[in-house]
Amino acid sequence: MLNKPLTIAWISDFPIEWLPDIPETVQTLPRRHPATWQMVLLAELEKNPAIRIHVIVLRGPIARDFSFERNGTVFHVLKATGKLRLASFFWLDTFLIRRVCRAIQPDLVHAWGSEKGASLIASRLPYPYLVTIQGLFAWLAQLVKLPPYDRFVERVERISLNRAPVVTAESNFAVRFLETHFPRTKARQAEHAPNPVFRQVVRRPATRPIQFVCVGSLSYLKGTDLLFAALDRVGAELDFKLKIITNPNLQYLTSLRGTISDRTWHRTEFKHHLLPHEVAEELATATMLLMPTRADNSPNAVKEAVVAGVPVVASSVGGIPDYVIPGKNGVLFSPGDLEGFVQTIRSACAHPLFSRGEVEPETLACERDYLSPEAMARKFLAVYEAALEIRR
Repeated sequence: MLNKPLTIAWISDFPIEWLPDIPETVQTLPRRHPATWQMVLLAELEKNPAIRIHVIVLRGPIARDFSFERNGTVFHVLKATGKLRLASFFWLDTFLIRRVCRAIQPDLVHAWGSEKGASLIASRLPYPYLVTIQGLFAWLAQLVKLPPYDRFVERVERISLNRAPVVTAESNFAVRFLETHFPRTKARQAEHAPNPVFRQVVRRPATRPIQFVCVGSLSYLKGTDLLFAALDRVGAELDFKLKIITNPNLQYLTSLRGTISDRTWHRTEFKHHLLPHEVAEELATATMLLMPTRADNSPNAVKEAVVAGVPVVASSVGGIPDYVIPGKNGVLFSPGDLEGFVQTIRSACAHPLFSRGEVEPETLACERDYLSPEAMARKFLAVYEAALEIRR
């Protein structure tokens, strides 16, 4: 039995700007990716009196370092400009975070991803640690040509995963990839749960016309071109509307516009910068989710739709087959296969459940349990203990 709470330092690009009841200094910061999975796990761990979390984040547009406490969690916000961080290969981050860790003396460090150097920084600190994969850049590099920054992140990931004693990943696919390509680390599966608001969705699907929804960035990687091409193909036979929930990418959208028929374009509505509860409201009326991604580890949009009870038409890539069970709560097709995507849309719209915006109740219950915040917390607590045991 511990005499004091287990102190864990999260090295994280945690979305402090999305938290309610935060200091005015934080409220003025530009919002980054909402990273809802971190917020879900933190909310669960805050219920456990045996755990004490310190979240360390770096931000450029602040006057000086500051800290604040919320629900027993202490947030340390450190001033650091992005260019200096990259130019130093994250040694600036390491210096700043090491100084905070000396003050809080964590029993364990939890590094969230390689995207902002967290996994590399943790390997330089003198504390037991684990790494959680958010993207899987070594895999993505095998599928598509990565942009310059992502190539840099892939290098950081490769270095840090070869050092990490324990690495968690969401999907079974990602665990198998890590075991094959980084055999020196212990890979553990710990599923990231979507925001609980999606479990509370009261479904009232609209089907006349069919309401397709797509959630995610506009890009080749996400299959935006496949989305419009497939809907152009079925446009004459299906009465539908398409709602795309995304962040604006006018350059990519403009490059696609000439390939999209006016009929499909006028059936499409774009929604930007929605909060989780607003996305949940959109899923309440959607007939089904379309996710033609070419490469995704474990897309949060798919998991949100699954726990909300929305049928999913998606590519069978990465962790998606962990959540979408063909014929039960959706239909899968091979990634990048336009003809396969067209056929799955047609079959989903002819399915006795999916055409009404419904899924098999038993599968919904099973997936909600698998993707629950409680299950996420149990798995991460087990991984925390495993990381500490390795150091012992």
